[in-house]
Amino acid sequence: MNKSLIKSRVFAVLALLILTFSFTLPMLAFHGALNQIEDNKGDEISSLSKIVWNFYNQGRYKSVTTPEEAHNDLEKMIAYSAEIGPASMPIWAVSLEAPNYPKDAFPEGIPVFFHFDGYSGEVHEMNTINHYVGMDPMWVGGTIEREIGVYALLALSLGIIYFMIYNSKILTYLMLVPASLPLLFIADYSFWLYWFGHNLHDWGMFKIKPFMPTVFGDGKIAQFITHSYPSIGFYLIIAIGLLSLLAFFAKQKALKEINN
Repeated sequence: MNKSLIKSRVFAVLALLILTFSFTLPMLAFHGALNQIEDNKGDEISSLSKIVWNFYNQGRYKSVTTPEEAHNDLEKMIAYSAEIGPASMPIWAVSLEAPNYPKDAFPEGIPVFFHFDGYSGEVHEMNTINHYVGMDPMWVGGTIEREIGVYALLALSLGIIYFMIYNSKILTYLMLVPASLPLLFIADYSFWLYWFGHNLHDWGMFKIKPFMPTVFGDGKIAQFITHSYPSIGFYLIIAIGLLSLLAFFAKQKALKEINN
């Protein structure tokens, strides 16, 4: 078999594995569980969802109000009415420092983590702070992305599989979609930050002018200091993107060699 073709399939398999185990599998296994919890139907959550959530949430941030004994046990988290986020890998981390939040309790500020399918961290606290400046709660944005996220990733996985099976030049370009994941996320994330910052309401206790929240780095909003940086999930989608590009170029080379 052509060496470049083998390389393209190896790169594609690696990209698919990272995509599956970091995002698609936990999103699929936990799909709909957060809605069940919100509707007080936690007892209807499947055993698979609980196992997956417990596994993927090992070592992740939990709200300071959550008892430590419940940190990696979904059933206990539900019993304590704790803040529960998705099982998938967090992609971006945002934290906010405010004068009324003690440093010893929040050394890096109030943290919130963005996932393909939702949020985790101090979501309630962040929404409360946003309310003070007239900003909508986070769940208002990205509703379509959260609803179709798992289906989009399943379609993306299917495209990668087609890429590996068939030596079609047209199907080769499918790998440019996972290759663009980091840019697509940044674009969507930036759009919603702009939308939230430019659609403020009069209910806010603090009146501020429309603004663009910090996408990357440190910023300041009124008396709040903000931090916005990639989390582990973003580095994983960068790895997926690089592997997808390598697979694309290797396949292009292989097709040229085969045709010649």
